[in-house]
Amino acid sequence: MAELVRVRRKRLQAPISRLRCILKQLEQKDVDTQELKRNLEYTATLLEAVYIDGTRQSLDSEDDLQQLRSDGVPTEVTDWLATTFTHRPRPQARRSDEKPKFRSIVHAVQAGIFVERMFKRVYTAAMPDQPVAVVNCLRDIDRWSFDVFALNSASSDHSLQTLFFELVTRYELNSRFKIPISCLTLFLSALEKGYNKHSNPYHSHVHAADVTQTLHCLLLRTGLVHWLNELEVMASLFAAAIHDFEHTGTTNNFHVHTRSDFAMIYNDRSVQESHHLSAAFLLQDDQMNIFTNLSRDEWMEMRALVIEMVLATDMTSHLLQVKAIKASLQQHERIDKPKALSLLLHTADISHPSKPWPLHSRWTKALMEEFFRQRGGAGLALLSSV
Repeated sequence: MAELVRVRRKRLQAPISRLRCILKQLEQKDVDTQELKRNLEYTATLLEAVYIDGTRQSLDSEDDLQQLRSDGVPTEVTDWLATTFTHRPRPQARRSDEKPKFRSIVHAVQAGIFVERMFKRVYTAAMPDQPVAVVNCLRDIDRWSFDVFALNSASSDHSLQTLFFELVTRYELNSRFKIPISCLTLFLSALEKGYNKHSNPYHSHVHAADVTQTLHCLLLRTGLVHWLNELEVMASLFAAAIHDFEHTGTTNNFHVHTRSDFAMIYNDRSVQESHHLSAAFLLQDDQMNIFTNLSRDEWMEMRALVIEMVLATDMTSHLLQVKAIKASLQQHERIDKPKALSLLLHTADISHPSKPWPLHSRWTKALMEEFFRQRGGAGLALLSSV
């Protein structure tokens, strides 16, 4: 044990020295951003290594089966043997990468460290550089008053691409899930194209960007992000980005009463939401599959959460969702994560009335225009008969 403590102290000396050096540079206001990044990454890596070693050493050593370390034995087999033939409790399903590194990044984002001191470095080398106007817009990404219209103008009508890139990079989800940048770029480009398929005034890629940013803001400002793991954050952002993909600019009732192809395919149930999900997942071919490096279990968990969240954006489920959450809170029950995240996405989807007046007013005009477009042709006959 003494030898272990000595080794740990030796390993921690370097990151401690680097952290003190960083503090000194900050005090003297003489900070090299790139050097700061390298030092922080180096420190995080060593701390993670120490954390892993400490976790392994804390395992009960009285059971030989718990000491299985062979690289040829999958973790699942080791866990099954240990839980079946010893008193060791079954570990909770948790990916090995879920370490304090992600939590630290979340705290850093919330504290504004990345925003204020390292903002110009938020992109990795593989991420696209952004114009100064875009960078200035993204400074407010954590704020409720974030102006997505200004971002859309600054990014040459690519607000969804720009914002999703930014959030994936800030949370370091691109490196955590080994997302190929080429796949992400192609996917986001196709996603924006699908949103613009019907030239909707309201349900456009700008609305998707707005909802994605609002969801991020809700997660951050409420502290709920600390309740989630990386896969759940990734699923939440992805669900927000695709939640209205290829929206036709008409309501579910319109599809049902006009017996549209979508209504026939999805059996009159959450017609639009079902199509948004199906079309977005089908979009991910070999060249655009941003989840190509997820394990099978990660993929299934992520997909299930995305499906539940997007289906919950159907307005017909609004009262049921609110009632269910109220009942859980009143009875002090444990709130189910998927249900909480579903309500959060639904909240972000209809949040513009709570935004500053210039934003709310602009969204309201766009929505009214879209409703009036539906009144043409079959829509007029439908509305007059309802």
